Order: sequence, then C-alpha cells, then structure tokens
Amino acid sequence: MSSTNSVKNFQSFAEFYPFYLSEHGNRTCRRLHFVGSTLSLLCLAAALYTGQLRFVLFALLCGYGFAWVGHFCFEKNRPASFKRPLYSFMGDWVMYKDIWTGRIKL
Repeated sequence: MSSTNSVKNFQSFAEFYPFYLSEHGNRTCRRLHFVGSTLSLLCLAAALYTGQLRFVLFALLCGYGFAWVGHFCFEKNRPASFKRPLYSFMGDWVMYKDIWTGRIKL
C-alpha cells in the first residue's frame, strides 16, 4: 500500500500531480476513474437539462464511488482526496483530459 503521508508537503498542484499519477498506476483504477468522471459529466448535464438537483448528487456518487473502488480494490491505497481534496479533484480532471488526449494510457 502506498503512503499518502507526503501529500501534505506539496506547495502547488504542479508538485502534486506527479504524485497523483503515481497513485494511479493500476490500469483498472484509471479506467474506473475515467468511467466515474464520464458518468459524473453526464449526470451534471442531466441536472442542467432537467433542473433536478438530485443529478448533482448522482454525479458526486459516480465520480467518487468509482474512484474509491479503484483505489481500495485495485490500487490498494487510500485516495489522496482524503488528505488533499482540492488537488485530488483537480488531478482527476487533468488525468481525465490526459487520457482523452492520449498522454495517459487507458
């Protein structure tokens, strides 16, 4: 299991992101993040389209639920979001973009 103790020491997102990527070495974990993020975007679109705020809750459940399953069951570590929620949230979306652009293998 990797250590997230050093998460507290990062002074910027640019310093944090390489650590974030090291916590996502397992391909299944990355895939679960990707699926959860995609479903979150669809839920947010549904919230905007229908005006029903429950879809925002579904977006959060999809995003964090899929990611946490990936970490606990496949990556065998604790999500960095427990210690650095803002940087981790940002990391999720940068990694999502990096997957779409081919910088990170899905």
